[in-house]
Amino acid sequence: MNAAQAARNPAAAAQTPPLPEARPETLGLSRPRLQAMSDALKREIDKGTVPGVTVLVARGGQIGWFEALGRQNPMGAAPMARDSIFRIFSMTKPIVSVAVMALVEDGRLLLSDPVAKFIPEFADQKVGVISGGRLELVPPRRPMTVQDLLRHTSGLTYEHQGDGPVHKLYQESRVRSRKISNAEHAALVASLPLVCHPGDEFNYSRSTDILGRIIEVISGKSLGALLTERILLPLQMAATGFATSEANANRLAEPFATDPWTGDKVALFNMLEQPVMESGGGGLVSTTMDYARFALMLRNGGTLDGNRIIGRKTLELMASDHLGPGVPTNGTLLSPGHGFGLGFAVRTQAGIAPFPGSVGQYFWSGIAGTFFWIDPKEDLFAVFMSQGPGQRDYTRTLVRDLVYAAVE
Repeated sequence: MNAAQAARNPAAAAQTPPLPEARPETLGLSRPRLQAMSDALKREIDKGTVPGVTVLVARGGQIGWFEALGRQNPMGAAPMARDSIFRIFSMTKPIVSVAVMALVEDGRLLLSDPVAKFIPEFADQKVGVISGGRLELVPPRRPMTVQDLLRHTSGLTYEHQGDGPVHKLYQESRVRSRKISNAEHAALVASLPLVCHPGDEFNYSRSTDILGRIIEVISGKSLGALLTERILLPLQMAATGFATSEANANRLAEPFATDPWTGDKVALFNMLEQPVMESGGGGLVSTTMDYARFALMLRNGGTLDGNRIIGRKTLELMASDHLGPGVPTNGTLLSPGHGFGLGFAVRTQAGIAPFPGSVGQYFWSGIAGTFFWIDPKEDLFAVFMSQGPGQRDYTRTLVRDLVYAAVE
């Protein structure tokens, strides 16, 4: 029974244990400056750029600030709550990446293994090259590896990451369907051309979805079952899963019908509907406290409450840059001064980026307005949840600026 399924039986369902809290000033955090952060978020809510938010800031393994602001659903009057449930989209990726690395620690696979070893359809995949204005298919110079999937150098892409001929093939396919299985999804992705040769470029992609299928092949279990067994239950992330129960319908954080920043209609998946495809790249729903427990496990070097999820040296490898200066980073997801590890973005320089942080900081976010980061140098982590897709880049920078302004 996964964490979401357990929630379907409220009498038997476990509750997510809270993390210890302390006064911010005892943790080296400025209360007035943290209040200034909350005030800034309230101004955004009052302006109508986002219905509501939660923000949790922890230092030294203890929570120094945890607030829920605004409304949980713009169509209702219920306030945002600390235990509101959000679609975390790509914040699923770090969880799945940790699960993959746990299987590496079990000796079930190597980072250098070719993807085709586990999913044979990838053995015949070709690279799409534009020649004379036409798309030509050529063999890859080397096989795509598990490491390529983890660091997004696989040559795969997302349909929304460009408008080239390969992206259009993605857009015309069923890759976005929640009604196909992980096996069907992987075979479909394998039938589409790569946007580049494996290892040549960082392209944010459906790579973590393919990792989810590899987990299923190796473990003989569904992705949800494996995540529950290895991560969600040991960390007591009781509200996290690929769906939640009708009993939690009053806890769902919902967006505006129309994005106030872009004017686009907002259509997000139904959190009460169990999908056929359990998307390793973006399918989980969770709460702020659930994800904070995952973040604290990372902060602790792979353990929480006596449960070791991942080894310290394995996590150190994951939180290191795996791109280097020779790999171009397509798109705008990686700010200057950053690289990408095995499931996280990683800060490589103290400057250059347009927001504060420390070298060695690692993080990721979700497309609907959620993000987290861990700063080992400052022994600091933060989890932010909102339901406003269009404002995510602005809010992400705003919160980083103001949290670091509070660090004494």
